Amino acid sequence: MKEDFLHFVWKHRKTGTSRMHTTSGLLLDVLEVGAHNKLAGPDFFNAKIRIDGQLWAGNVEVHLKSSDWYAHHHEQDENYDNVILHVVWEDDCSVFRKDNSEIPTLALKRYIPDTLLESYQKLFQVKRDTFINCGRDITLVNPIVVENWLERMFFERLERKTTTIFKLLQQRKNNWEAVLYALLLKNFGSKINGEAFYALAMSLDFSIVRKSDRFQLEALLLGMAHLLEGDFVSEPYYGQLKTEFDYLYKKFGLNNTAVPKPAFFKLRPANFPTIRLSQFAHMYGEWPNLFQKVVNSTDMSDLEAIFSAVANSYWDTHYTFGKVSAKRKKKLSKKFIALLTINTVIPLKFCYAKHRGIDANVVILKMMRSLKGEENSILTGFRQLGLSVDNAQDGQALLQLYHQYCVPKKCMQCAIGNQLIRH
Repeated sequence: MKEDFLHFVWKHRKTGTSRMHTTSGLLLDVLEVGAHNKLAGPDFFNAKIRIDGQLWAGNVEVHLKSSDWYAHHHEQDENYDNVILHVVWEDDCSVFRKDNSEIPTLALKRYIPDTLLESYQKLFQVKRDTFINCGRDITLVNPIVVENWLERMFFERLERKTTTIFKLLQQRKNNWEAVLYALLLKNFGSKINGEAFYALAMSLDFSIVRKSDRFQLEALLLGMAHLLEGDFVSEPYYGQLKTEFDYLYKKFGLNNTAVPKPAFFKLRPANFPTIRLSQFAHMYGEWPNLFQKVVNSTDMSDLEAIFSAVANSYWDTHYTFGKVSAKRKKKLSKKFIALLTINTVIPLKFCYAKHRGIDANVVILKMMRSLKGEENSILTGFRQLGLSVDNAQDGQALLQLYHQYCVPKKCMQCAIGNQLIRH
């Protein structure tokens, strides 16, 4: 039994009757359950309840046991002085306010229908053959409920990212170009080198990036990432980069001690940091004022044109310095551009629209629905349960659902779990 189940029962009036009795035998008639509070303080605000013929207006607190009132020290907290009813599963002691007046208690254990309790217990039974609680029954849920909930999950995931972006915006003194630069560079590093690339962005100010041409920027990026610290005297291009970096490092008073050296291990050659940083340099060499182009984009063709970055011709026959490979242009793939769109462009467009007080949701949904859903073990799990992951919006929504609801088992706060309990 979890407390959020009792929240669900109270909020949705699942006792089967509004007329009940307190544990002391007083007739209790619930007129309004109140507004569910998910922050600090009582669980439900502004409820209206008639107890023994007298109308009360105030707050409701929910616990598994009455004694939890004291375990949580509510008797010392003035925020709980206006609690008019204590709703519990088990009444194991009397509860008093700070002024020593007793709070009426309702024990839901006496009123929850057996069928509802069985549905709840079924949802939380340990099932080894599914990776989420509702795995066996999720296809029973009304598809409209699932669709609406997943759209909410998608925007909830975007909202979670706004905190980081707005914090970065504040650090960068409201310079949206500098924010885009840092976020893009991080995502050019993907999962393995993302943090190293982000540290690079924090150590190489965007004002310097804006002043640099393509060659200078590639030298700066590779040098700041400790990738020009080898001994490749037979490589003219390496020597040119090294000389340029040493000059710029002193000119701008740079410091790269906080930048970790990026990894090559477990990466496909196309994702090697040498290649990604050269492509990044090409992109900013081509589009020094990238932000407006990105936020004004309305479809993937716009972004594919913007992100059509190619590594320097040296890398046509190299993936690392000093080692020749088969000749091949190192251009950003459509798949990688899609990842940049999902992880950088869409969150930034959402934040910028929010910052300006405009609604960009239609454009954002259109772009996400035009992209193919990602491939990973979590989304494969949902596909095996019968859910469609047709596009990137589905994928992002399901990742939010999995990490924020399924893993912490917040089924009673999930529309899908609620539907199964009501089923």
